Amino acid sequence: MTHPGPHEPGAGDPHGRPGDGTPYGQPAGGAWGQDQPQPAGYPQQPQPGGYPQPGGYPQPGGYAVPQGPYAGGYPPAYGQPYGGYPYGYAPPQRTNGMAIASLVLGILWLYWIGSILALIFGYIAKRQIAERQEAGGGMATAGIVLGWIGVGILALIFVMGIAVSASGA
Repeated sequence: MTHPGPHEPGAGDPHGRPGDGTPYGQPAGGAWGQDQPQPAGYPQQPQPGGYPQPGGYPQPGGYAVPQGPYAGGYPPAYGQPYGGYPYGYAPPQRTNGMAIASLVLGILWLYWIGSILALIFGYIAKRQIAERQEAGGGMATAGIVLGWIGVGILALIFVMGIAVSASGA
C-alpha cells in the first residue's frame, strides 16, 4: 500500500514536476504575480508589497531616533572610564622596598647576619607600610618569620656547641 503524501502531486506545486511541462522554478498555474487559485481553507493572500503584519502588529515604519544619553552615538566602551578609577577599584599601591629586602635576606640568611638584618628591615617595613599605606605587608611578615627562624637556628647551634665542648672537656 502506498501513501499519497501530504498533498496531491502537481496541484499548485510551485517548483513543477518532471513531465507536467512546467519549468523548474515557475508556478504550476502560470507566471509569477498572476492570480493563483487559493486552496480551500486558506485566507486570500494580498498581492506582493502589501503583506499584512502577523499577530496584529503595526506595519513597520522607518527607524526611530534613539533616545537617552547616547542618542545617535555609541555608549563608552566597557572598562574604559572617563578619568580616574571606576567604583570599586583602587590605584595600584607601591611595594615597600624594606619589605622586599627583609624577605630576600630572610631567605638567604647569609651566615645568619641576613637573618638579623631581615628582622630589622621587616620591623621597619611594617611601620612604614602602616604610615604610608604601601603594599608589602605580607613580605615584611615573611621576612620577620624567616629572620626569627634563622636566629633560632643560630641560637640552637650555639647551645649545641657549648654542650659538646662542655661534655668533651
